[in-house]
Amino acid sequence: MKRLALLLILLLGIAHFATVSKCEEDAVAEEETEDSDSDSEDEGEEDTEVKEENGVLVLNDNNFDAFMEDKDTVLVEFYAPWCGHCKQFVPEYEKIAQTLKENDPPIPVAKVDATVATAVASRFEVSGYPTIKILKKGEPVEYDGARTESAIVERVKEIAQPDWKPPPEATLVLTQDNFDDTVNNADIILVEFYAPWCGHCKRLAPEYEKAAQELSKRTPPIPLAKVDATVDNELATRFGVTGYPTLKIFRKGKVFEYNGPRENYGIVDYMSEQSGPPSKQVQAVKQVQELIKDGDDAVIVGVFSNEEDAAFEIYNEACNALREDFTFRHTFSSEVAKMLKASPGQVVIAHPEKFRSKYEPGQHALTMKDSTTVSEVQDFFKKHVVPLVGHRKPSNDAKRYTKRPLVVVYYGVDFSFDYRKATQFWRSKVLEVAKDFPEYLFAIADEEDYADELKTLGLSDSGEEVNAGILADGGKKYAMEPEEMDADVLRDFVVAFKKGKLKPIIKSQPVPKNKGPVKVVVGKTFDEIVMDTEKDVLIEFYAPWCGHCKKLEPDYQALGKKYKGEKNLVIAKMDATANDVPNDSYKVEGFPTIYFALSNNKQNPVKFEGGDRTLEGFSKFIEEHSTKLSQKDEL
Repeated sequence: MKRLALLLILLLGIAHFATVSKCEEDAVAEEETEDSDSDSEDEGEEDTEVKEENGVLVLNDNNFDAFMEDKDTVLVEFYAPWCGHCKQFVPEYEKIAQTLKENDPPIPVAKVDATVATAVASRFEVSGYPTIKILKKGEPVEYDGARTESAIVERVKEIAQPDWKPPPEATLVLTQDNFDDTVNNADIILVEFYAPWCGHCKRLAPEYEKAAQELSKRTPPIPLAKVDATVDNELATRFGVTGYPTLKIFRKGKVFEYNGPRENYGIVDYMSEQSGPPSKQVQAVKQVQELIKDGDDAVIVGVFSNEEDAAFEIYNEACNALREDFTFRHTFSSEVAKMLKASPGQVVIAHPEKFRSKYEPGQHALTMKDSTTVSEVQDFFKKHVVPLVGHRKPSNDAKRYTKRPLVVVYYGVDFSFDYRKATQFWRSKVLEVAKDFPEYLFAIADEEDYADELKTLGLSDSGEEVNAGILADGGKKYAMEPEEMDADVLRDFVVAFKKGKLKPIIKSQPVPKNKGPVKVVVGKTFDEIVMDTEKDVLIEFYAPWCGHCKKLEPDYQALGKKYKGEKNLVIAKMDATANDVPNDSYKVEGFPTIYFALSNNKQNPVKFEGGDRTLEGFSKFIEEHSTKLSQKDEL
């Protein structure tokens, strides 16, 4: 009985101890929860509380707006902790904070870690570090002066004045109502067509405005203007605007392409150059003689009686549109005219001495009449600017040697005194052939300048001193079999090409089996698959290392599965780093590049631009453009 009583007491004691322990655990847990809640509250308070580090206020996404609410002027630095320039700037910025703290009234100086406060950094379009902004009543004022205490303090104090107002925008705002009057009366004006939501436009905006301010100070000023293409879309359509931002130059209402930089100083320099006359006056015979003797390009000289000559006006207009591709000269000198054997009203194209040959005239002349048009003058430039066999170089390739077919002979081209004889020896061989094929363009090129091109032709290790290739339409390339070079060998190669007996050189991966929903295209199968006129083909050109391409892959595979049952619609992809794209209509300038090759217009594929790279986005694109989609009416 005693044992039973003892056992009962023991059990009651254990139960009591367990209950007490449980209560203690609950109490501890409750305390921890309270502590945790308290910590969270403290963290929240800390996050919104504005701290100070060595006189500089620390702002973030949570406290920025509340702090700015009642402030007239605040200096803010957006920085990244890892940025070397930011670290170097710290002592100077702290001095600035101290100086402005002593101002009457004090001016707050703050900093924002843009890698953490991403919302604020994004709102103020911070793209580099450090970025300094002066906020006046919450509105940012750009600061692009020196990063010194004196310069920054002076600027901040200026903006902090009660009567300070931002200068009026130098960029003109054009609309449907004032566009024609403005551009028709401007000797030169640069116009940006933009969309308010476009990221590229937002990045360009401050640079464009700075350039506008700078160019407005010139004598005469060069105006810069902008058009909101989403509002005045009729203007955008009229001038062929298909992307944003698009910049165009207007001269008395006539439109020209803008091919210059998109940053402040680049825009200023480019427009300053564009504002000058397209042709420079030559007054001395020696000036022209030197150009002909030592030049690398054709010398174009317009000969006129005076500036009032009607032909001079037409010549200038013709030069304007081509000023980036040619170097133009004009003269009113009878001595220069005599040297060129030209009369007033004539335009002369003279080739440098080193490019002359017995198979072609040393110069060409166009006699301008009252009926001569600007386009006729421009056609004359383009037709005669390249000699029978010129020197193709990376610097002139895109301007002089875009015509196809182009026959290129590669060797050690060097026109300096010591090597000129050898260079001309091989060039004379090419001339003998070129004279008999006026329908083709011929050129010599230095093998080192075109090492990559020789590699694609399979000629980098040919063992021959001189090699030749033909670059044909559609991106096709042909290589001459390695053989000791002479005029007959080159002639046989060109004749074989003309008769269609040569096979193009195409870099290609092995032909795949293609069992998946997305068909893999290689160089050898491009024409067979993509150019099939029975099928619409959506093709993605990708690079294996491209992050955007990897991200796209799941949606692109899903797209292939969705349209797998469509016999006349192909979803395809091609590794553009391992295969040639044997058609110039499919230009790949970045990854991924996506084209829709429609069955009825293979040479003019529709580029996928601006849409969402998702299953839905691609589907919508296909349904809008496809000529072969059987489900189209149902979707």
